[in-house]
Amino acid sequence: MTSYDKIKIDAGAWVVVCDGRKALILRNEGDATFPNLRTHETHEHENPPTREQGTDAPGRVHESVGTARSSVEPTDWHEEAERAFLRKLATRLDAAVAAGEARTLVVVAAPRALGALRPLLGKAAREAIAAEVDRDMVKLPVYEIEKHLAA
Repeated sequence: MTSYDKIKIDAGAWVVVCDGRKALILRNEGDATFPNLRTHETHEHENPPTREQGTDAPGRVHESVGTARSSVEPTDWHEEAERAFLRKLATRLDAAVAAGEARTLVVVAAPRALGALRPLLGKAAREAIAAEVDRDMVKLPVYEIEKHLAA
């Protein structure tokens, strides 16, 4: 993992800024010395709270011996929706690298999203990653993201 103050963003590189709900794919229209990030794609996923997605009560398990019963933790639908969104994003990045749309990737994501995204990426996309920044910047304007990364 690269510290965010030592990132070199090549010309034409994609900077992927994401969390579990929103992803910005920025393209460096400048050069490595003076990056100029422009929005290439925006992906957003509507993800209501778990209480609005699931209605069932937690399940129960009957023990095979005796009369004991225990509850089962309910599914966190909000977290499942975030994982599905990151799977779609990983598929898009894999396709972009395979098609030659993106030669280099810089991934900026909240630590939890970054940890979930890593194993979902294909081999080519993982090899195209030049740097990773474990910081949530998805709500910042593009010029602020550029300022943080070019520091």
